[in-house]
Amino acid sequence: LTVLFEDAHLIVVDKPAGMAAHPGPGTPDGTLVNALLHHCAGSLSGVGGVARPGIVHRLDKDTSGVMVAAKTDAAHQGLSALFAAHDIDRLYIALTRGAPNPSRGTITTQLGRSPHDRKKMAILRTGGREAITHYRVETAFGPQTKPLAARVSCWLETGRTHQIRVHLASKGAPCLGDPTYGSGPPAPAVREAMAAAGLQRQALHAAVLGFVHPITGEILRFETPLPEDMRRLEEGLSRLPSP
Repeated sequence: LTVLFEDAHLIVVDKPAGMAAHPGPGTPDGTLVNALLHHCAGSLSGVGGVARPGIVHRLDKDTSGVMVAAKTDAAHQGLSALFAAHDIDRLYIALTRGAPNPSRGTITTQLGRSPHDRKKMAILRTGGREAITHYRVETAFGPQTKPLAARVSCWLETGRTHQIRVHLASKGAPCLGDPTYGSGPPAPAVREAMAAAGLQRQALHAAVLGFVHPITGEILRFETPLPEDMRRLEEGLSRLPSP
């Protein structure tokens, strides 16, 4: 575990890609919960139940980045209230196929289970839950008139399952390497950069997590750099010709 912060109430970690947040079908162990239980010697909040002790939010298995877990029930309730009120600073970095147009904006939709595939989330006309993502293209790679790829910052106002992945795909700019929402291959030069970088997952990283400590009132903010696969991919994309 890469521990960024820990006290008697909570622990903040930099979760690697490939590690599920909690046990589920097909991933009984090797999860963040297993690692936390071992690291914290059993002192995790019981509010989440046996399978999800201490877990107040989650990242997809193949999304890397900053996560917080509660070690006491009071911290769990306090953190849950912050997440419910959207009173959390959350910034994600995505490397996308093409670039969303316009280059900055807010995506607001209803998000819920896809009626066609229960393993996928989808934008729904009715039902679902409101999902709000603010995004900005930081860098476009390749021809400026029609970029082949982009580095995009996403600020979450809500935290729905697969929210950023679905929202970026809805703008025609899915995360590179996304097996679920990728819809169509990237340009050959981008595919080469992905292979050279060894990217085996969606290029999405939870870079910033900021919140007020629910017990001490301290303002906490954690920022982590891109993991190696995304860093190498960005480096490769930056070498794409831009005529």
